[in-house]
Amino acid sequence: MRIGLLTEGGYPYVGGEGGVWCDRLVRGLDIHEFDVYAFSTGQAQEAAGWVELPPQVARVRTAPLWTAEEDGVVHGRRARRRFTEHYGDLAAALCAAAEPGTAAEPRTAEADRFATALHGLAELARDEGGLVAALRSERAVRALERACRAPGARRTARDARVADLLTVADHLERALRPLSLDWYEEDGLGAVDLCHAASGGVTALPGLLAHHFFGVPLLVTEYGVRLRTHYLTRPDASPAVRSLLAAFHGLLTAETYRAASFLVPGNAHARRWQERCGADRAKLRTIHPGMDAAPFARVGEDTGEFRDEPEQPGPHTLVWIGRVEPAKDLVSLLHAFAEVRAAEPGTRLRIVGRASGPEGEAYLGHCRALAAQLFPDEADGPHAVGQNPVSFEQLGGPGAETTADVHAGATVTVLSSVVEGFPAGLIEAMFCGRATVSTDVGAVVEVIGGTGLVVPPRNPRALAEACVSLLRDPERRARLGAAARARALELFSVEQNVTAFHGLYLETVARTPVRRPVLGGAGDPLPFAAPAEAHVPGHWTEPTPRAVPAWAAETPEPVTETVR
Repeated sequence: MRIGLLTEGGYPYVGGEGGVWCDRLVRGLDIHEFDVYAFSTGQAQEAAGWVELPPQVARVRTAPLWTAEEDGVVHGRRARRRFTEHYGDLAAALCAAAEPGTAAEPRTAEADRFATALHGLAELARDEGGLVAALRSERAVRALERACRAPGARRTARDARVADLLTVADHLERALRPLSLDWYEEDGLGAVDLCHAASGGVTALPGLLAHHFFGVPLLVTEYGVRLRTHYLTRPDASPAVRSLLAAFHGLLTAETYRAASFLVPGNAHARRWQERCGADRAKLRTIHPGMDAAPFARVGEDTGEFRDEPEQPGPHTLVWIGRVEPAKDLVSLLHAFAEVRAAEPGTRLRIVGRASGPEGEAYLGHCRALAAQLFPDEADGPHAVGQNPVSFEQLGGPGAETTADVHAGATVTVLSSVVEGFPAGLIEAMFCGRATVSTDVGAVVEVIGGTGLVVPPRNPRALAEACVSLLRDPERRARLGAAARARALELFSVEQNVTAFHGLYLETVARTPVRRPVLGGAGDPLPFAAPAEAHVPGHWTEPTPRAVPAWAAETPEPVTETVR
């Protein structure tokens, strides 16, 4: 079948967020054809170029979300009237909408009004050639102001000042830029069998419009819920701005969830957020992100129950690996390691990772100073050089060429975060067959599933006690490491991810009415341009004669009926 893959700031750009799993999905499903529709997030990303694309990617169309050039479209009187009407209805829905509630709540009149206005703007953009100038015009700001001052508007909307209105109008212009694209044609998104949005929010908007214009089924994957991300941003904005933008993103999310055939959360944490934001439970299919286990096979197969020789004697090593930032709570880890060091002298701690931005650099400096204070350099004698038991390293250095090399030298892998989404680093440790100690945040418990120790966040004593218990029990470490590796291979491999999406693609299209019949060589209709059985050797798509039993082949005797 032909898949329209919708991305933002990721695939096919080099280093884009979420680009790795998209690339693995496309390469794993080489029996299908992919059209990639990608939004870029900056000039630097566009200048970096694309990753090498496999042959099943038939077409790539890109558009920037960070800028919009004037399209030169001049609307006539009738078009201006249509724009004012639809934009005013959309603004009125924002001013009257309540905060998103639970999935049990019925669809509101504001949601219907928002959907009608959004589709009306999309139809106007397709008829007239774009809405760039209209969305930036004074007419849009005035329509927003009238909606905020109208009877029935929320108090926060009525309190909006001119500066607030300009901020909201500017945000709406950016969010509605996909309406002006030329992607919504019969030879564009109208030609695909299914739209797969790699995230929600504005990324899924082209798929929402393809569903509206052509009836193309939509599938939305969210490893992090965009609406939740919006709630955590703009903390310094005024109440009016936060309220109106929250209403917009809430209504857009609700409309996307309503139109989508399936919603694919990457973990239980994202699934709960989707349900909270109005998702129908019948549409939810959890598919964990797929990670390549091959780089960790050598380490994983040489540990736990696979080890032939006894464990080598020597000092124990705790390993932390990740991106250095305050959310990782390395301060608690260092305090916990002080207690571990007191209980198990000679234990070492390796902190491997780069700082994330200026804040991360400052945090890394603070952690280095704390380590020097907690563990002053120790020397065996008056003429020996002291060595701190805590080392700060970066990937690519000696003994840390790859993450697999880092985990290979670990006795126990530790995660100390206070905020975490899907812990990819923890899964890498599981692939390597390492026993783990983690804090109960994000999707950690879902990932670990009883194959590691989990403690409360910001609790150095509990973290230290869990580490010491594993350091003193090598048999338990081996059992947990082997169980963790088996669980990771079963649930978090690339193969399970690709297989799950392949089945979901077929299920989605099978439940969708045929829009454009495709005829085979004999003129018979085919369900897809490339039948699902095409990759199986043999003539599976040709009709074969059935064997007829002897009793059915005999000519039955005629039955005589008496007519009175």
